[in-house]
Amino acid sequence: MAIKFSEDLVPLSELKVNPGRVVKHLTESHRPVLLTNRGRAVAVVQSVEDYEKGEEELAFMRAVVAGLADLEAGREVSLDDARARLDLK
Repeated sequence: MAIKFSEDLVPLSELKVNPGRVVKHLTESHRPVLLTNRGRAVAVVQSVEDYEKGEEELAFMRAVVAGLADLEAGREVSLDDARARLDLK
């Protein structure tokens, strides 16, 4: 999801004039848009769908890292114990 500077830089003035075009670009490209004001970066905008997907991926990766840290620290339980704690059969 890297920004393509040739396509994904949008001046604030262009966003004000044609917001629909910017939103369409976001949803079709699945890349964030870098908003600029007087040539300086001021904000990054992305579609809600892409934001939510990124947040879910980040949460999953954090859980994986936490699980690996638990394994390295010896904090583990058997599958049978986990099922019993979760009341699963």
